[in-house]
Amino acid sequence: MATAQHPVGSGFGAHSTARDVLADIDLTGRLAVVTGGYSGLGLATTRALTGAGARVVVPARRPATAEAALAGLDGVEVGPLDLGDLDSVRAFADRFLASGRAIDLMIDNAGIMACPETRVGPGWEAQFATNHLGHYALVNRLWPALARSAGDGGARVVSVSSLGHQLSDIRWDDPQFERGYDKWRAYGQAKTANVLFAVHLDALGRDSGVRAFALHPGSIMTELQRHLPAEELSIPGGSGATEPEGRRLKSPEQGAATQVWAATSPRLAGLGGVYCEDCEVAEVRPASPGGGMWEGLGPGVRDYAVDPGAAARLWRLSAGLTGVDAFGTAR
Repeated sequence: MATAQHPVGSGFGAHSTARDVLADIDLTGRLAVVTGGYSGLGLATTRALTGAGARVVVPARRPATAEAALAGLDGVEVGPLDLGDLDSVRAFADRFLASGRAIDLMIDNAGIMACPETRVGPGWEAQFATNHLGHYALVNRLWPALARSAGDGGARVVSVSSLGHQLSDIRWDDPQFERGYDKWRAYGQAKTANVLFAVHLDALGRDSGVRAFALHPGSIMTELQRHLPAEELSIPGGSGATEPEGRRLKSPEQGAATQVWAATSPRLAGLGGVYCEDCEVAEVRPASPGGGMWEGLGPGVRDYAVDPGAAARLWRLSAGLTGVDAFGTAR
C-alpha cells in the first residue's frame, strides 16, 4: 500500500512540550475547538493554544467543571456537549454555526477508555459511540465552519487516537460488541476508528482546504484511566501507565505536543490523512502474525488503520448510524 507515512524531520521528539512546538508560531486571530479541553491532555492543549494567541472553544460534558478548570485563561469559552448524545452534538453545532465564525483548528481530544460495558443512544457500545461516532457527527455538523477557514492554508482537524489502535481492527460484523464485550478490544476498535476517520475526512476535505491528521499522544496518567483497577495500570501501552520497549511516561504537556504539532506545524503543509507520534509522522507497523492482543505493540501505525478502502467503509457505516454526512445525502 502506497502511503505518506514517513517522517518529515520535525525537529521535535518524545520529550518536546506543546509550548516548545508553538514557540515560533503565532495563532493570533485563529479559533480552535478542543473537545474535552479542560482536563489532562486537553487542558494542556488549551493552555498552549491560548498562550500562542488562539481563541479556544471547549465543548464539555461537565460545563461547570470546565469553567472552573479554565478560570483565569484568556480567550476561552465553554459550551455544553455530550459526545454520546447526538441531540447534544446537534445542539452544540447549531449554536456554534449561528455565530457565523470559522474554525481554523479542531482537535478531537475527548474520549473514554476501557470502561465497563455501557450502552448509549440506540444501544451503541459507549467507546465506539463517544470516541468515534460523536466526533464524526460533530465534525460533519461543523463542516461549514471548517470549510470557511482561510487562515494559513485552511483548517486542520486532529483526531486523537492511541497506540491502543493496535489492539483491534474494526469489527465489521459486530462493531457494537453485541456478541460479547471486551473492554480493551472495544477501546482498540474505537481508536482505529479515530485514525480511519482522519484518513477519509482528509480525502473528502482537502479540495476545500481542510486537512486531517490522527495521532498517538504517548502514555500519560490522566482521568482517562479512571475505570482501571490497580492491577491493570501496568499493562504495556494499554493503560497509559507504561510505554512498550521501556519508554517513559509523558507529562500532560509532552503528551499534548503531538496534537498541537499536527494542528499547526508548517512541516505538514500539503500533507494529510497521516498518523503521527512524538511530533513526527509515523511509519507503518505490520501486525505480528499470530500474536495475541498485547503482543507486538510498539511505535508506528497498523496498516489496517490507514487503509483508504476501510476508511471509506467506516465513513459509510458512520453516516448510516448517525444520519449525518456533510459530503453526501444522509442528514
